[in-house]
Amino acid sequence: MRIYIDKKVREDFPDLEILATLMENLKVRGEDPDLETLKANVFAEIKSKYNIESLKDTPSVRAYREFFWRIGIDPTKNRPAAEALIRRVLLGNPIPKINTFVDSLNIASMKSEVAIGSFDADKISKETIIMRYSNRGEVFHGIGMGKPIVLNGSEIILSDAMGPIAIYPHRDSERTKITEATRRAILIFCGVPGVDVDMLRRAMSITIELVSKFCGGSPKQLEVE
Repeated sequence: MRIYIDKKVREDFPDLEILATLMENLKVRGEDPDLETLKANVFAEIKSKYNIESLKDTPSVRAYREFFWRIGIDPTKNRPAAEALIRRVLLGNPIPKINTFVDSLNIASMKSEVAIGSFDADKISKETIIMRYSNRGEVFHGIGMGKPIVLNGSEIILSDAMGPIAIYPHRDSERTKITEATRRAILIFCGVPGVDVDMLRRAMSITIELVSKFCGGSPKQLEVE
């Protein structure tokens, strides 16, 4: 599996870092009672650590919001992933239960404040992912979207040979989403200016620990070129 950052993205965001991991031999299940207990404990931690009025001023939340504005996404309408999850907890809204892999990622994202992308590795065309600007008119069908959207060329995306698999670092695609049939998964720890590699390493460590506990598997860090 190869992961590249396009030259134009590197030029525009020279301090943007990403980390990537391949998890193999996974056993993803619909739910796990121990995971549900952990969720309750993490939600209590979130409520004691943050409040809804000042969440936007958390340095990492502010960094993701500023990045969203730069690539043409309004973060007050489409909130960064970790912020959106934390807000749901603070407002008393449920976090959707998906499966043991995705639920583990949601916990890791809340605990680390980092956006984490996930993709079924066996659905990645030609085992290559590139981070690049979208082409005007490209179509993206994100998880949970009723219908695909047409990209305008300002978005930064992750793409394989078949087209976009994520709007970075906002939403992953329906085509490559993690299901109970997934045996190999790619995790992308999404940095932006102001979210440094140490935060990404912490997010990766938390995620691997949780995924290994609730889905098994073995991790292999991937090089980003």
